[in-house]
Amino acid sequence: MLFFPCGLRRALPLTKSVPVTRVLGVVALSITALAVGAQAPRNTSPTLPPNTGQVIYSRSIDENGKVTTTPGQAATTAAQAVNAPVATDAEREAVRFISFDMDVHIASAQQHFAARAQLTVRNDGSAAIKHIPLQISSSLNWERIRVSGKDVAFQVATLNSDVDHTGQLHEAAVLLAAPLAPGASVQLDVTYSGTIAPSAQRLIAIGTPEAAAMHSDWDEIGVPFTGLRGFGNVVWYPAASVPVILGDGARLFDEMGEHKLKLSGAAFRLRLTVEFPAGNAPNIALINGHPAAMAVTDGSLEVAGVATASIENTSLETGRLGFEAPSLFVAVRIPVQATNTTLWTLPDNVGTTGGWAQAATTVTPFLQGWLGQRPRSQLTILDLPDPDDAPFETGALLATGIRAATAEQLDTVMVHALARAWMQSPRAWLSEGVANFMNTVWLEKQGGRAKALETLEASRSALALAEPTSPGESAGQPLTQAISPIFYRIKATYVFWMLRDLVGDAALSAALRAYDPAADASSEKSEPEKRQFEKLVEQASERHDLGWFFADWVDADKGLPDLTVDSVIPLAAQQGNTLLGVNLSNTGYAGADVPVTVRTNETTATQRVHVPGRGKIVQRILILGQPSEVEVNDGTVPETEASVHETKVTLSAAPAQGR
Repeated sequence: MLFFPCGLRRALPLTKSVPVTRVLGVVALSITALAVGAQAPRNTSPTLPPNTGQVIYSRSIDENGKVTTTPGQAATTAAQAVNAPVATDAEREAVRFISFDMDVHIASAQQHFAARAQLTVRNDGSAAIKHIPLQISSSLNWERIRVSGKDVAFQVATLNSDVDHTGQLHEAAVLLAAPLAPGASVQLDVTYSGTIAPSAQRLIAIGTPEAAAMHSDWDEIGVPFTGLRGFGNVVWYPAASVPVILGDGARLFDEMGEHKLKLSGAAFRLRLTVEFPAGNAPNIALINGHPAAMAVTDGSLEVAGVATASIENTSLETGRLGFEAPSLFVAVRIPVQATNTTLWTLPDNVGTTGGWAQAATTVTPFLQGWLGQRPRSQLTILDLPDPDDAPFETGALLATGIRAATAEQLDTVMVHALARAWMQSPRAWLSEGVANFMNTVWLEKQGGRAKALETLEASRSALALAEPTSPGESAGQPLTQAISPIFYRIKATYVFWMLRDLVGDAALSAALRAYDPAADASSEKSEPEKRQFEKLVEQASERHDLGWFFADWVDADKGLPDLTVDSVIPLAAQQGNTLLGVNLSNTGYAGADVPVTVRTNETTATQRVHVPGRGKIVQRILILGQPSEVEVNDGTVPETEASVHETKVTLSAAPAQGR
């Protein structure tokens, strides 16, 4: 099932079928060139003796219009299908991809995909491994694998795993000549191909209605639109993962997060060639969310047109992946410019872009006030084929249906999307956390603080369930290593609210403005010194030591605090003033800095109190008049049971007990 409007699809001419002898010269030549120069550095142009090159394979279109692969002499079949997996989960977990250097060829009319990837893989496990497991979508097939420049035999098993939209993966288990020791690396040169068509098999298998399933799993190769979201949707590049299925709790989503975390810091280069029917040249290519300049040569009825693009880096100036799954989009769209934004829209939706452009203009001054004058890159919004298709975000890209909506709805969408374009940190808790924090602060600006705190409270119970009850029970997910959205989005949003209360808007804004993603990415995770963002917050504020906060809330997962108002004791009353002693305890393991507010009928007095993990404290508060109520925490610090504690004060009776 395709999602392009039927009228548009019918208007697109298909490439005319040609005999098998009419090889698509551009593709055959480019793949042959890859074989010849495989071992040469990419920044050199080696001179080779005549007739030394060997064709690995060539591609052509047969008489039925189907793409066929013809192996060359160098591509001796080394793959052996097996009924059971050969690689182990321990080997899958140990493998870490250090670099990708890829050449990708797409024949859009035939939905065909072919790739050659040069990979560097490291053993991050604690024991030596015998196999390197390499996984791709079950709609793709392994053709050739070389290790350290030599062809190797390999066994291919089909795994049931819902990290791909087909519900299955093709896993090649590459047997090494000698086990790979912990910390050691190996280079592989792999070739694979197949078709990528719409598939929602994994969702349909668990009872999802087909229409809803297809709107969720919309990845495909096509003429007006190609969208490949990567691991968790369609595995178009080599990966290694433990097989997981939908319905097994949060394991699938944790595996997706683990995959992104393990790719953080990996080098990524890609050269793209797209064949398209004459007159249907794509005009936008997005690699890992970044626009890539395209060179286009249109074709004819006999020969397909060719578009090429490349990207040498990703979301970071260092040329390294951040917390993301590599993605690839190619489309025929109409560009519309807006403030800090380019919308690439379908022709029928050009009229709706005005509301989106206005939203970008409306929210930009707000984001400038917090994050700086300019985003680190232009936001790209890509119109999906169907307005009901599920949105997708990566870096400064938002792929979504560009439809009409209220100004309030579009403002909220644009705050989040543009905040990601501003931040673009390699650390998920910063990029995702800041974007969600900006959304809640925008809600506060539009509807008041109570509305923003209601939004926080709506997600607190889910966070409390996910947190360990004690650090000894499990390691949890420190924000620096978080793989689950409940931590790097929800908990991170709370962290920014707490920092805001600790240091003030101006200091937090100054730290966010000064933050340098490239410098942060180059720092070692194990360095004993404070990380860049912690330093920036301390330098911008009067509180020069926030070590306890980052230790409890960012660098380790100590769960949530659990505060109790043990007692409220009137200590003295003189000349209309009352001195109260508020006794607090924290049975959680994370420290909490919370506001304690005493109210009378006429006035209020608030002091901030630090209650250490597993600790108690007595706070004395002087207030004019007769106090009637004490409130501890206002909802900005997430707790296990509740985030607001109200206790009535009765001066003539025994000390009021409250929680």
